[in-house]
Amino acid sequence: MAMKVTPKSAEKVISVLGKTYTKKGDMDLGSAKDTLLGVLLSARTTDVQVLKRFPAFRERFPTWESLAEADVDEIGSYIHTIGLYKTKAKAIKGLAHKILTEFGGNVPDTMEELITLPGVGRKTASCVLSYVFHTPAIAVDTHVFRIARRLGWAKGNTPEKVEKELMAAVPQSSWNEINRTFVQFGRDICVGGKTPKCWACPVAKWCAYRPKTPKPT
Repeated sequence: MAMKVTPKSAEKVISVLGKTYTKKGDMDLGSAKDTLLGVLLSARTTDVQVLKRFPAFRERFPTWESLAEADVDEIGSYIHTIGLYKTKAKAIKGLAHKILTEFGGNVPDTMEELITLPGVGRKTASCVLSYVFHTPAIAVDTHVFRIARRLGWAKGNTPEKVEKELMAAVPQSSWNEINRTFVQFGRDICVGGKTPKCWACPVAKWCAYRPKTPKPT
């Protein structure tokens, strides 16, 4: 069902969700290095799984130098329970080397530079920009993708298209709240599949999704 999104209605939805979900993002790990690596590792796996492995991984590889000098197989051994760990281990080693040789050991702070790093796409870059550098960005993961389409804010069939639609529909001042709130909301109420918990949704009256699901009896 079509429902026109306006800047005012988008801000209202994000405000309501922001008051409901107050935790920081799971991969907002405090530093640029940790956040970049955490988000990269979280692709196609759960944040919970990443957080289980991350302390030991970080202790063994505390610096970019330690990652750049490490053997790919050893990096992989510290993240082997995470999906696509072999591919991610190779990307992490290459990423560390590039940050040292081309960025002076500092995580770059622009989209254009971040996406040149091995293993880093727009979603990962947007998380880093938003969490670490507080630069307006919209990280479209599976939750943001699903919820934006259900709300009627986007129709795109790729994360890139949904990102562009959200940028056009939502005031820039609210961009950084989208991923943080939508992820928690998507895990809690606007879940995947055909049974979102519409009866418990705090923003149902602004949502285009039909038919709304009733409370189980």
